[in-house]
Amino acid sequence: MDSTRAQLLEAKGNLQKMAVSIPLTEDEQAALTDGQTAIDQLLNRLADTPTPAGPTPQQITAPGSAQLLPIVAVRQGKAAQA
Repeated sequence: MDSTRAQLLEAKGNLQKMAVSIPLTEDEQAALTDGQTAIDQLLNRLADTPTPAGPTPQQITAPGSAQLLPIVAVRQGKAAQA
């Protein structure tokens, strides 16, 4: 289960990097947002799934755990001059 969570966190990070580094059309941005939402839903479900030892990930407190940042819209190209 830890490997699944790690893979989902990596996928979410990759989506965030793509949103910042690649110019996307509106359709591509919508697909990226849908992918991020799906990953968030899977991570939320995993948080309530007991580990082999018994407690759920939410019950296990890990100091210094990573917190993901939200995706923000980025405009590519030349800045407009006034």
